[in-house]
Amino acid sequence: MAEAKPGMRKAVFTKVDQLRPGTSGHTLTVKVVSSKMVLQKGRPDGPQMRQMRIAECLVGDETGMIVFTARNDQVDLMKADATVILRNAKIDMFKGSMRLAVDKWGRVEVTEPASFTVKEDNNLSLVEYELVNVVEE
Repeated sequence: MAEAKPGMRKAVFTKVDQLRPGTSGHTLTVKVVSSKMVLQKGRPDGPQMRQMRIAECLVGDETGMIVFTARNDQVDLMKADATVILRNAKIDMFKGSMRLAVDKWGRVEVTEPASFTVKEDNNLSLVEYELVNVVEE
């Protein structure tokens, strides 16, 4: 029996409603519901090519929606109605709510249009979490 190479195990796809604060390593197939640019710094024609762009995108699947923070090149992929696979995504907390992000260890890839309809009445980024420090007795 051939041994699977480390790190090459088949991705287990997560559904949006399974996302929890402080978790990472998620692979999800989501549809982009909307995308809006929230930060654009630096000029593409400037002396240094350090352009900084951040867009907040509402993405979701048939279980719910969440805000995905797209950075730089990711912004171009996150067009409304596109279906994307987010590989090795993580949950960032922003003002007590969950945001999905893909850092340099992950990947955003556009894929075939998904057949599901996004469940828009379950937006996980609207749920506020309070940071509670649990004291072990």
